[in-house]
Formats: sequence, C-alpha cells, structure tokens
Amino acid sequence: MSIAMTALVAAGCTTGAPIQGTPTSSMDSFVPTEDNRDPSLQISGVVTAEFPPGKHVTSTQRVAYPAIPPLGGPHDARWAACDGVVYDQPVRTENLVHSLEHGAVWIAYDPAQVSTEDQETLRAKVIDKQYTVMSPIPGMAEAISLQSWGHQLKLDSAGDERIDQFIVSLRENPYTTPEVGATCSSPSFDRTDPPPFDPSTPGPDAVPMDG
Repeated sequence: MSIAMTALVAAGCTTGAPIQGTPTSSMDSFVPTEDNRDPSLQISGVVTAEFPPGKHVTSTQRVAYPAIPPLGGPHDARWAACDGVVYDQPVRTENLVHSLEHGAVWIAYDPAQVSTEDQETLRAKVIDKQYTVMSPIPGMAEAISLQSWGHQLKLDSAGDERIDQFIVSLRENPYTTPEVGATCSSPSFDRTDPPPFDPSTPGPDAVPMDG
C-alpha cells in the first residue's frame, strides 16, 4: 500500500472561466469533473492511499487496519447504512469501510474533543444527505476525521471550511469511488443497534490489508 500525503493549499479557482456577470460558488473548484477528477488533492492535509476493492470478510472477522479510522481495505460484506445516517454509538469499522467503497463520506469524531454544539454542526452536514454517514470513535488522536475511499482528512474544528470541500470533492465521486452507483441504503443493517466498534488491537488472526 502506498500512501501519498498532500500539502497543497486549496486554490479556490474554478475549472473554467466564469461567464461575465455570473456568480460562482466557492465550492465550484471542488466539484469533480473529467478535467479535475480528484479535487480533494487541492485540500491542505488530505492523505491518500490505494486499496484493491471488493475484498470481503465475515461478520465475525476483524481487519488489521493500520490506522483508526481506516480509509479503505478489506471490509464486511454488509455495508453500514450511509444514506444520511448519524449513529449515536461507535460502529464496527469493517462495515463502515464498505460504505466508503459505495461512495460515502464518513465523518468520525471523538466525543471528548468535540463539543455538543460542534457535533450539531457536523450532524447538519450529514442528516438526510445521501452517501454521508457520521459516528463517534472515543479516544481518537484527532478531534475529527473525514474518510472516503482512499482519502482522509484530520481536523480540530467543526467550523473548518475543508470539511465542506472534502464532502463536495469526494461524496459519490465517480472517479474515486470503486463501486459507482452502489446504494447506501442497507435494509438489513440495524441503525439503532449497529455492530459495535471494537477498540482493542486486532489479534494474529485478523485479516491483513492485502486480504
């Protein structure tokens, strides 16, 4: 697995010259296009990695993810519902990684580091928005961590403008999503009592990152 860290400042430029007198959004340059397939590479602090998609594990297996939250790799055959869902409890990472494969952006946060007010700010970016999911992970080194397949951005503040830039760049991005068009609805996944996150270190029987 190769990891390349970007340290580029978001340029804020559009992919083409705007029509005279037509207002443009500050998010325009983060919308994926044929000429700008991965706009997240403009965002300062984004880390990228490459993973082969489609490697599944069972509901009882764990994956030896090198970092928590993970940003890709082998995952449970069943994906966590990611159609604008905010989970109040930590969710099993193997299920959430499958959601990333479908094109979701996952916002993870440490409840001890993110105030109730800031949690509401994050929730508003997720609730009822397709291909978006949010869940807590107690004890994270950072306050907030955003994930899409092969992409990650760690932040300290819910008011950081890079959160919206990341979501616009990577949610349902057809150029970075392994399974374009796959649904985020997951009828068999219990949204009120999901498989729990396991904070312990995976044992020697954990599935390696190469599957």
